[in-house]
Amino acid sequence: MSFAVRYSAAARDDLVRPYEALLDRATSAEDLDLAEQALGVIAAAVESLRRSPFICRKAGADPFLRELVIPFGHSGCVALFEIDDASTVTILAVRRLLEDDDH
Repeated sequence: MSFAVRYSAAARDDLVRPYEALLDRATSAEDLDLAEQALGVIAAAVESLRRSPFICRKAGADPFLRELVIPFGHSGCVALFEIDDASTVTILAVRRLLEDDDH
């Protein structure tokens, strides 16, 4: 079975923030490469949801609301998602693990 993965508008906006945070700290071409690598790691992790979204940890009492932890470097991010039905997963939010306003 394969799930379609879609993003809420808020999650699409959230994806920009970790990238921009890395770019803001960039002082060399190597730092810019790191920002690109971070996006690649997020994309690969989200791709894993197509195969097995139920292996991710639950985010509360609703068994269909889950979190995907995406490690990268000394930190990473977490994607909050919902398993909508037998064929669709929706990414609701993406936050850096060190953010204060975690969902």
